[in-house]
Amino acid sequence: MKSHKFLFREILGREEISEDMKRTVTPSFYCKPDHEIEENRAFDYKIIEPELSPMRRTLNGKADSLILLFHGLNERNWDKYYPWAEYIAEKTRKPVLLFPTAFHINRAPDEWSAPRVMQPFISLENRDYIKNDHLTFLNYALSKRIQADPYRFYLAGRESVYNVCQLMNQIQKGRHPMIDARASVDIFAYSIGAMLAQVLLFANPGYYFTASKLFMFCGGSVFNEMNGDSRMIMDGESFRTMIKYYTENFIYFKDEKRLKGDQLEHAFICHIDKSLYRSQREYFYNENARRIRVLSLKKDTVIPTSGIKSALGVEQLQCLEELDFPFNYSHEIPFPEAGPKLSATERKYWFERVFSEVSDFLG
Repeated sequence: MKSHKFLFREILGREEISEDMKRTVTPSFYCKPDHEIEENRAFDYKIIEPELSPMRRTLNGKADSLILLFHGLNERNWDKYYPWAEYIAEKTRKPVLLFPTAFHINRAPDEWSAPRVMQPFISLENRDYIKNDHLTFLNYALSKRIQADPYRFYLAGRESVYNVCQLMNQIQKGRHPMIDARASVDIFAYSIGAMLAQVLLFANPGYYFTASKLFMFCGGSVFNEMNGDSRMIMDGESFRTMIKYYTENFIYFKDEKRLKGDQLEHAFICHIDKSLYRSQREYFYNENARRIRVLSLKKDTVIPTSGIKSALGVEQLQCLEELDFPFNYSHEIPFPEAGPKLSATERKYWFERVFSEVSDFLG
């Protein structure tokens, strides 16, 4: 795998996001407010370059195309995604850019994913309250941050949109050292990363994504039909708090003074509930059917196929394909490690079944 690392310093939208962060409630387990977490403001992103196949280049030697990869919720590293990115890069001959969203991967403090740091908080909570089996050291930080102030879910998404737009501006101004100014940019999105991609295409800020293709894997549902109650994502109480906030407060501007009323918010609201701006949302997917594909998994309980159908509308179900692997899998781990119950050959077949389809569409 040929990997390149680039430094990103947040500029676009920084003041706006900082002011909103100052008005979010800081969770009790971590005393530093969001706007002071420097890892989130200056960080590295990676580009995976095809190694076996020659990368498609312009005369100046830069890549003539790019695929952005957006990850899932509460991810703490890229380990799961490296094989995905490598396969897509080799098959399409395009570089794949792994971009961490706000407060994820290397944009979050190391303590948030450290068992020795998180476990004492969980033990204390289980001692004082009814034991919560879905609260783990993996999801404690996200769960408590959302519980303290569910608005920060949207705010992190909004910040990520600004970040991606800053990146696109850098590319189109010819200032990126590896990507040509006229490069086509497409997106592969997994899980909640698909919602980020949906908002980008729907709102189309800066007209950066007018011609972009989007492939969503285990993603694309309307928000209130997702189920984030998972030992690897967040606990049930926090997820229910978040859903209640967005379906009862956020969409009605009720007791929420941080909303802007702009196109980014509107694009997100269109994807909260299937009844909200339904005709507008379904018109969008109908008009852009040729550049959107979705692949779901039958036993995925986090992003169910039914929620994706609600987002797309009945007219665009040709964009959607549902698979059901003949082995135990989950949303969080779609391709478990080979072992006594899963042969390496079978795992490889279904892995390539998925990512050859991704590569064919984005290539």
